[in-house]
Amino acid sequence: MMPASRNKECRVSLGLFDEMRRRMEHFRRSEQKVARFVLRNPEEVIHMRIVDLATEAKVSEPTVVRFCRALGCNGFQDFKLKLAQMLATGSQFAQFSMNDSDSVAEFSQSIFDSTVGTLLSVRDRLDNESLSQAINALAMANRVEFYGFGASGAVAFDAQHKFFRLQISTAAYTDPHMQNMSAATLKEGDVVVAISQTGRTKALVASVRMARDAGATVIGLCPSDTPLAGEVSLPLYIDVHEDTEIYTPMSSRIAHLVLVDVLAVGVAKTRGPKLAEQLKAVKRSLNPLRFPEEDES
Repeated sequence: MMPASRNKECRVSLGLFDEMRRRMEHFRRSEQKVARFVLRNPEEVIHMRIVDLATEAKVSEPTVVRFCRALGCNGFQDFKLKLAQMLATGSQFAQFSMNDSDSVAEFSQSIFDSTVGTLLSVRDRLDNESLSQAINALAMANRVEFYGFGASGAVAFDAQHKFFRLQISTAAYTDPHMQNMSAATLKEGDVVVAISQTGRTKALVASVRMARDAGATVIGLCPSDTPLAGEVSLPLYIDVHEDTEIYTPMSSRIAHLVLVDVLAVGVAKTRGPKLAEQLKAVKRSLNPLRFPEEDES
């Protein structure tokens, strides 16, 4: 845990919520209770005394002070000031968390707010230079393979569905054996897009190494400072710190899907007007499969 002396002011540039999520697994268990209470009740916390927060979070007052200093604040009052400043700027899209007593309206609004906040956070941290390089690599690729497991596998199939319409030879694999066989057949000019919400899946990292050894370029949609991020050719960092100990929607999955859309649009623009005509033809080919729209006149 970072000592308070290394960062005397709260890191408002990242947002207190982002900072709390980033540090959640490094907090002591008692400090995690404080963090979760703040994430659920930020507006209430700015009006609380330290004894009130300690009581509600079921911790001691010194624990609250340690929590504030772990975030780089001088103390509880400094923490409340920074929290109030963040809420005043409208940056209140917290990570979703739920009490058992929450109504449908309350937890549904929290889920939407959490997802919106995740998308804004990922958008603001994207490296546009890396994004441009990834788009160019995809646009010039002879073959594009998408790798992912679990929820990331669903994103991989969605990506393949989008990219095969761009006149690119594509495939999506969610089985480690298939990924290894795919990686072994790649060559220079081919591209792998490795998708992971944790960046720590051993089988995926092994497949990525094989693909790079075969000469392929590997684009990674993954968190920074993870084993996968260290193996890929072009990392596109998606840092979404989700607390898996409570009810948590995988908003990182939504961020991955949106970034796939960004890459697909970028490739379509790079490939120019001829591709635009092809996409229109694909859309027209679907008309016979749909019921006609009713004439409202």
